[in-house]
Amino acid sequence: MEQQIPLSHEASAGNTNMRVTASLPTEVVQCLENARFLHLATCADNIPHVSLMNYTYLPSSPYSQSPVIIMTTNPASKKMNNLANNPNVSLLVHDWVSHRPTPTSQARRLSSDATASRSPNREPHSSLAALLFNLNTSAVSSISATINGSARLVQRGSDEEKYYRDIHLENNTFDSAGEAGGLFAPRAAEEVSEGEGDAGSRFAAGDEAMVIVVGIKDVRIADRKGAVRDWVIAEGGNEAVVNGLP
Repeated sequence: MEQQIPLSHEASAGNTNMRVTASLPTEVVQCLENARFLHLATCADNIPHVSLMNYTYLPSSPYSQSPVIIMTTNPASKKMNNLANNPNVSLLVHDWVSHRPTPTSQARRLSSDATASRSPNREPHSSLAALLFNLNTSAVSSISATINGSARLVQRGSDEEKYYRDIHLENNTFDSAGEAGGLFAPRAAEEVSEGEGDAGSRFAAGDEAMVIVVGIKDVRIADRKGAVRDWVIAEGGNEAVVNGLP
């Protein structure tokens, strides 16, 4: 069994126990395949900016033998300006259920109120309450992944741009049958929100959208128990360990 590195200042802030591999760890690939969105962090002039993004993960392509992540952005967006000045990006992806659990004190009060208001002839609500609480606190995955890389804007009108745009569009177009309650109608789900208007209502689609390709440099896996593992992506990597124990 692979050694789990406990959370500590050294593991969290340093780069010991760093492994080198040619492909992303299976856990990270599964997370990228399951999650709907990721958080993209860009920075310019020491001012960070975070965006919620639709994305497409590709383990390789005709234009890259290494894993890449594809996104699109409006050319007038904040992230576009940041990338023009600083191509370094950080991505956070997870597929945990992200609803905030009800605080214990509030949960007890709601349970007490529900019990007091029940009629003797009505069925108890405890099963439904338990289901809802479990839904809010359960996790589809046991990890989150922080991915660091370098972003570039694909040349407009190029074959590469068409290739990535078509795959990204296909990967992020959903029908109402595939979404809970039909909240997301058929559409090209590109950029989620830049902070203006309703979240999820703005998408960088059409010929004006710029295609972003992020080449992955390294990834940090953190699990719910506080274990942290670091991986460096390099061609020809054979899962060797750098500055640490196998």
